Amino acid sequence: MKKDIQLIALDMDGTLLRNDHSVSEENRLAIKTAQDQGKAVMVSTGRPLLYAEEIVDSLKLSTYLITVNGGEIWHPDRTLIERTIMDSSQVEFMLEMALKYDTHYWSSTVEGVFNKNTTFPKNIHDYQWLKFGFDIKDDKVRKMIWNELSKRGELEVTNSSLTNIEVNAAGINKAAAIRKVCERLDIQMDQVMAVGDSLNDLAMIRESGIGVAMGNAQDKVKQSADWVTHSNEDHGVAEAIRRFVL
Repeated sequence: MKKDIQLIALDMDGTLLRNDHSVSEENRLAIKTAQDQGKAVMVSTGRPLLYAEEIVDSLKLSTYLITVNGGEIWHPDRTLIERTIMDSSQVEFMLEMALKYDTHYWSSTVEGVFNKNTTFPKNIHDYQWLKFGFDIKDDKVRKMIWNELSKRGELEVTNSSLTNIEVNAAGINKAAAIRKVCERLDIQMDQVMAVGDSLNDLAMIRESGIGVAMGNAQDKVKQSADWVTHSNEDHGVAEAIRRFVL
């Protein structure tokens, strides 16, 4: 498969990062080589900026940054380009479900990151909500909550692991954000290689010129990808960059 790849979009957890949340030297070298050859390398993550910035800076990435599954797009100088907020009434509904079924839950807001074990905001409507998440070990409960959320039609429902659910405003996903970055770079989605492992990577893997699933990816992601690389522990990002870009 020969494509004129100009932009490499990388998920972080389970993809760019090893299980100890570090970046291997092999991945670092492949990213540096791609950038030296004039390719743009971008992180597209479910993490908020606060938990992505240090790794992005350590890689000396000089292009845009997508956070909270596409809820925010950041300029290379780290000024905010675009942000999409969820309706607080939707967050109210999700919190009620989390409490009803006694699941772990967390959320990213403009004002900070909260979870079940911290002081979760009491007045939900005073905050700007970017993403809400559940972690549910019980398959039956997880499926039921997933179906309830999907039926609402105003939410984008994905995951970043087999036991969690991640929720953004409808239409907010990594692919939609990458399209906006492509417009700014004056390139096409066909010139993007996207690499990921979970359902929150599915849209960008399907819509990019080359969609790569990690060896440790969820089955649905592997089935939708153009190619499956090595696992995140075995420098799968470097392998994909060497195969399709360098």
